[in-house]
Amino acid sequence: MAPTDLLGYAAATLTTVAFLPQVIHTWRSRSAHGLSVAWLATFSVGVGCWLVYGVLTGSRPVIVGNGVTLALTALLAFLKWRY
Repeated sequence: MAPTDLLGYAAATLTTVAFLPQVIHTWRSRSAHGLSVAWLATFSVGVGCWLVYGVLTGSRPVIVGNGVTLALTALLAFLKWRY
């Protein structure tokens, strides 16, 4: 694997894992009161754009990282709607 791909996977892992505490906190507390709908929407669109960019350029680290981040953001949006 190329060093640039390793760096990409490391960056994707760190930025994606950064969402886990928020997802876990929201899940456990059964409250999404502190989550802004505007932030969720804006962030989701941005991550979706990065995902499309990754697909168009064939960058696997970008695809994987943003795919997982988009799934976590979708989960947060669901929890916001549910709670």
